Amino acid sequence: MASTLITGANGQLGRSLRDIAEKLPGTLHFTDIGELDICDRSAVNEYVKANDIDLIINCAAYTAVDKAEDEPEVAGRINSGAAAILAEAAKENSALLVHISTDYVFDGNGPRPYRESDSTSPASVYGKTKLAGEKAVEESGCRYIIIRTAWLYSEYGNNFAKTIIRLAQERGMASVVFDQTGTPTYAGDLANAIAEVASHKDDPEFHKNGERRIYHFSNEGVCSWYDFALEIVERAGIKTATIKPVTSDLFPSKASRPAYSVLDKGLIKSTYGMTIPHWKISLKKCIDSLNNNK
Repeated sequence: MASTLITGANGQLGRSLRDIAEKLPGTLHFTDIGELDICDRSAVNEYVKANDIDLIINCAAYTAVDKAEDEPEVAGRINSGAAAILAEAAKENSALLVHISTDYVFDGNGPRPYRESDSTSPASVYGKTKLAGEKAVEESGCRYIIIRTAWLYSEYGNNFAKTIIRLAQERGMASVVFDQTGTPTYAGDLANAIAEVASHKDDPEFHKNGERRIYHFSNEGVCSWYDFALEIVERAGIKTATIKPVTSDLFPSKASRPAYSVLDKGLIKSTYGMTIPHWKISLKKCIDSLNNNK
């Protein structure tokens, strides 16, 4: 029986995919570094063959954006090298690879939402290694879907939403930049989108029209990090917290952040008939879940 390999299964997206496991095809193999080192070519090839994997969902990534500036080789090994290894294994076993990428492949200076066909020009090591990973997948000859996303948050791990809630509760305030614009992505919604893509993997029409493509996915709507933070504290019911708008120059960082990283989702919506929730609706769902699990 065919089966699905999910890498990076202990991260935000991996754990969100665990939550919707019943929507994923075949026998499921959730792995992280403890179960499978995706930088080890022989280990990956052996695992994929031994478990009859016909779908690989790669959620694993080096996402420490600033730290990557000091560790380009480590970031490259995970974001590019491992992507190439997984793509090679997918090709050898006729599997479909769903690979997750990022808005950081763009320079963030665009005047409109980024389309999949727009020129890439990453301004950070993280963005460059993720773009190299995309290229490795595209050039491998495997069946693939690349999904770029942005501003990921969830009930799991460390992320912006949970950090703002903590700061608001502990300090009663937070300073947040208002000159970086994008769209939050609830990992639960991205997980459902991946499941929808995966459900078509054996459809002949999908092979002709949906495969070997890059898609963009985030929630609907546009906001600044400041707008996002305001909505977080409001949804969390922290009425005494103050969110102060500031400019990015007050938070100097090693890695350049895109000033504008809104993604155009038209292609994935038209290809799969998806309806994507607005970011405020999904944020409420996430915070309600956090409150229910206290």
